Amino acid sequence: MACDLVNRLVESRYQVRCVMTEEAQEFVRPLTFEVLSRQKVYTGLFEGDQTLGPLHTALAQWANLVLISPCSANLMGKLAHGIYDDLLTCVVSATQAKVMLCPAMSDVMYRQSAVQMNIAFLKKLGYHFIGPVKGHLTCNIEGLGHIATAEEIVTAVKRLLR
Repeated sequence: MACDLVNRLVESRYQVRCVMTEEAQEFVRPLTFEVLSRQKVYTGLFEGDQTLGPLHTALAQWANLVLISPCSANLMGKLAHGIYDDLLTCVVSATQAKVMLCPAMSDVMYRQSAVQMNIAFLKKLGYHFIGPVKGHLTCNIEGLGHIATAEEIVTAVKRLLR
């Protein structure tokens, strides 16, 4: 899904820079996103040349939109409570760009009071959301928590960046 999303964004002529958490790298290798985005993929807070300043601020200033897809309950909790402990959360903390979250998790997790409070709080802070939608979940049930389709996300990105 994330691969399809990056591909569709590039096909729509957006420049895409991918930041991957350690958890994301358990699902897809960074090389896949480098090929699809035609850009370096960033995985660590202190990687690369820091002579122009910290990586997270450089990426934060570059972005017109920070899109987090998929976005876990854990990541939403970090953002809602100001926990910036990796490259992705530090980019979000340093950006003035719009931030769009695409939640994906089990329906039981999504319905948790704490998750719903975090979503409501993030919306008050100005975060944008697309999804989740009802669909087949990785826990092998149908429920609300499936990530929105790549097409829906790209449409939302285009609308937000107008």
